[in-house]
Amino acid sequence: MTDLPSQWTHEPHKILRFRPGDKVTDIDTDSSPGYSDGKDGSDEVQAERNERFAGLQELLYANGKAGGHRSVLLVLQGMDTAGKGSIVKHVVGAANPMGIRYTSFGVPTEEERAHHYLWRIRNALPDAGDIGVFDRSHYEDVLVVRVHELVPPDVWEPRYDEINAFEKELVDSGTAIVKCAMFLSLEEQKRRLAERLDRPDRYWKYNPGDLDERKLWPAYQEAYQAVLDRTSTDYAPWFVIPCDKKWYSRLAINELLIEAIKGMGLSWPPPDFDVEVEKKRLAQA
Repeated sequence: MTDLPSQWTHEPHKILRFRPGDKVTDIDTDSSPGYSDGKDGSDEVQAERNERFAGLQELLYANGKAGGHRSVLLVLQGMDTAGKGSIVKHVVGAANPMGIRYTSFGVPTEEERAHHYLWRIRNALPDAGDIGVFDRSHYEDVLVVRVHELVPPDVWEPRYDEINAFEKELVDSGTAIVKCAMFLSLEEQKRRLAERLDRPDRYWKYNPGDLDERKLWPAYQEAYQAVLDRTSTDYAPWFVIPCDKKWYSRLAINELLIEAIKGMGLSWPPPDFDVEVEKKRLAQA
């Protein structure tokens, strides 16, 4: 039995899942796969699903406090302006921050460069009961590193298999991984960059380097194709998220998180005390 809103004609975790043969160049970034309604009414659906997500996150957190070993890792991977921050604010932000571990991975620090590329990733993994959020991730080391030729191919090429083994280790230890590849069009990215330049309260979000990255769009598409082809597995599949419509990407990723926690089959931890005795003691206090 699913509690999926009626606006969804297909389950997001099925329709958005990357499948062998899918092509990055064929992604319709302005589409809303599996969702029958448009933007009108999406705020109401989002609010309702945020409540559902928050309730499940509390259930996960409670299990962690009671000795459970389950956790969730949300990987948000996409070009600048794809809306990663919007997901953190409008979806993940609905949950109790005590159970959220957010990490934004930028250019590695000197200390991080002195270690294996997965060292900083392991240090940011969620504890039992928590939801970890990676704004960018270990995939930077087969995306940016590849596109900018920061290391030779014989260095980054083995990383696909290393990442698969790493994620298998996480899943086997009780972490559900929700990997979202967020795609937007060049036109929509340009519009969002222009908005940042038109608003003083958005200047801080503008990075002149983003214009240089736009020139490398074909190389990034090739790199993302390799990532999806090589690292979408049965235990940690990629979900392809069209992001020209922010309202849709929020709804989609919200459902993916809900489904991930529901799939754990959790129940509320039983008390380690006699409830009736405590009620009597409280009445006499």
